[in-house]
Amino acid sequence: MKKNNLYIVLITLVATLGGLLFGYDTAVISGAEGSLQTYFTDSLGLSSLVHGITVSSALIGCIIGGIISGYVSSGIGRKYSLVVAAVLFIISALGSAYPEFLFFTKGEPSLALLFTFNIYRIIGGIGVGLASAVSPMYIGEIAPPRIRGTLVSLNQFAIIFGMLVVYFVNFGIAKGQTIEWINDIGWRYMFASEAIPAFLFLVLLFTVPETPRYLVSKNQNSKAMEVLSKIYDQAVAKTTMLEIQKSFDVNKAKLFSFGKAIIVIGILLSVFQQFVGINVALYYAPRIFESMGAGRDASMFQTIVMGLVNVVFTLIAIFTVDKFGRKPLLIIGSIGMTIGMFGVAGMAFTNAIGIGTLIFIIIYTASFMMSWGPVVWVLISEIFPNKIRGQAVAIAVAAQWAANYFISSTYPAMMEFSGGLTYGFYGIMSLLSALFIWKFVPETKGKSLEELEDFLTKNKAA
Repeated sequence: MKKNNLYIVLITLVATLGGLLFGYDTAVISGAEGSLQTYFTDSLGLSSLVHGITVSSALIGCIIGGIISGYVSSGIGRKYSLVVAAVLFIISALGSAYPEFLFFTKGEPSLALLFTFNIYRIIGGIGVGLASAVSPMYIGEIAPPRIRGTLVSLNQFAIIFGMLVVYFVNFGIAKGQTIEWINDIGWRYMFASEAIPAFLFLVLLFTVPETPRYLVSKNQNSKAMEVLSKIYDQAVAKTTMLEIQKSFDVNKAKLFSFGKAIIVIGILLSVFQQFVGINVALYYAPRIFESMGAGRDASMFQTIVMGLVNVVFTLIAIFTVDKFGRKPLLIIGSIGMTIGMFGVAGMAFTNAIGIGTLIFIIIYTASFMMSWGPVVWVLISEIFPNKIRGQAVAIAVAAQWAANYFISSTYPAMMEFSGGLTYGFYGIMSLLSALFIWKFVPETKGKSLEELEDFLTKNKAA
């Protein structure tokens, strides 16, 4: 069994590189957004709304990637969907770093160049959207029930670790440099650095197998059995194979064949994960700390501190999700996020910006990272039945990125209106998320995907 576990972990680590690039791509903007404002928005006389859209433009691609993930993963498989994502990451990294390539002159910003930059960011976003849906799906379909929560949570750890890595990279690029150099050259290095882990991801993907559940869906039963035999002992592999085949015995199911409730739950899990405001804290972290009076280098360093806290509390989720269950972690996290965001809102209303704000932000992000960050991905990977998983995950992930785009792109304009009300809104969403989990979300700990399918079909996710 130890040999089997090692094989599963190695496969999972390759798949989680998709999560690492997800985090890297979405957080790289935090170090570059000030330079982008100077290089594009200010020099062209554009509004803060345009800047917010530019900072969040990758999310348009994430929505597209989420929408098409079901078709792509069902068509070419989970493995080769991740290969496509890796190629998109490489194109986006190099294109975002040097959008002037072929058609423009370096150092001469224009609306056309801004549009081109956003296209490259959208291409990367499509890669993120694909990886965000397919990486946890891949791991969920490979992993044994007893450790599935832990292994899928590793994907969230990889996301947060990717963010932490890019915080260090951005800090290293910017440290000791003049603001003029950063605004001219530094931000380009930040984007280009993503090409390195993206290329590694692309190469390693050719060493992992396709998931047995996808192979069965394509009537490649012998290949599926080969993979299962490497994951389980022979007897368990045969039993699992029969369960998977049974779940595909009937004709292809329609999306709502298992009830509308399970689809709505998946969508609301995704929407709440974003409406609590987490990506505002991640995308705009240096700017938030600068508004507290920190200098540029200090704000970048405080962002690294926040990243380290995120890693530690994601590890807590990884070690507890298969012991305590999904629901308790989510409810506890929601309570912590509510306290953190209402605390930040109170500081903003009283103009008492200082160390207290940093403490409340850390309480908020730590609570998210031990709960809603990893656990939502676990639930999305396991609550949908085999026959509709590709379609349902695609809808849930597209909803997540649409919510992310709405929250992230409106943040600058909302902050101009009222910082206190902005953070208060995220606090209210955090409180509502706890009530939603308590009332509507079933516990899924310890059940195989096929057992969950039977359970949710009988109970209609009630």
